[in-house]
Amino acid sequence: MEAIISESITARLISDKPVIKTPYQVKGVFMKLFPDEKIIPFLDGRLRSKYLYPRVQVKILNEQIYIVGINEGVEPVQALIKNLDSFNFGDITLKIEEVETEQNNDAVMMADKLLRYKFITPWVALNAGTNRKYKNLVDEEKILFLNKLLGQNLLFLSKELGLNIDSKIYTKVEVQDIKPNKHDENGWRSFNAEFKTNFMLPSYIGFGNGITRGYGSIFSLNHISNLEFQDSDEDYVQEEINTSDKFLSFVTINDSPVINKRRKKKKYKGKKKRFSNNGNPSPRGISKGKGNNFNKKEADIDDDSRFNSEEYHKKQHKF
Repeated sequence: MEAIISESITARLISDKPVIKTPYQVKGVFMKLFPDEKIIPFLDGRLRSKYLYPRVQVKILNEQIYIVGINEGVEPVQALIKNLDSFNFGDITLKIEEVETEQNNDAVMMADKLLRYKFITPWVALNAGTNRKYKNLVDEEKILFLNKLLGQNLLFLSKELGLNIDSKIYTKVEVQDIKPNKHDENGWRSFNAEFKTNFMLPSYIGFGNGITRGYGSIFSLNHISNLEFQDSDEDYVQEEINTSDKFLSFVTINDSPVINKRRKKKKYKGKKKRFSNNGNPSPRGISKGKGNNFNKKEADIDDDSRFNSEEYHKKQHKF
């Protein structure tokens, strides 16, 4: 099968002290200490309109820093970790004692059997709009609804990374509690969950809303990793795809989500001045019509993009 990620890398930074910080704070330190590194545009939001799925992701797992690079993000991650020995958060300085890495070629591809994954950080599957739909469903319908959302996550990743899907993507989500966990921001709702799919995926990449905050990070239960997240004696045997399983769903390319990229600012050249009834130019900033209305439907589709603007990153990276 054709791979859609030619290369991925995960680096775990082992420090002399536990890391009690957020991913945004860690990225803020990187931006301050290494402003000229190739990784910075991947962290500060400048490339968000080019790469809707983040090519570099920073996680805090088990009080350690993980940096994931995908495709275009691999080389910048490699360059950054060569220069890391310590960094200062202001209230605490961490010394990097060791950097462990795992690198994979052909890390993502379709499979002919079901593989198993665990969300090791909450999967923020629902935004304000999808949560309203979710609440009106019965329990069995809710599971199928989550299956489809996860399938759309996988379709989005596929489209972003260049794979033309011509077969069915199967998903089976298992949640600890059918009632989602609340988040303060944006009406988000999350689940602690595992899932099965006929997709091979690298550990530690994220799905759903809030990827840049560290939400939705997965761990593969299919093979031994050099960067184990937790000790596990459980051996997972790949499952055949049982199409008669009522809790197994599938999506096709026709189910791809509609992604609205942030609109670019228009450039006005030689625009005529507007005149009021008395013949004087109208004050700037005053306009009529629907141009200033907030498009709620569009926001529901692409919640996460609003948290990856350059301005938002500058605000969040304060430490």
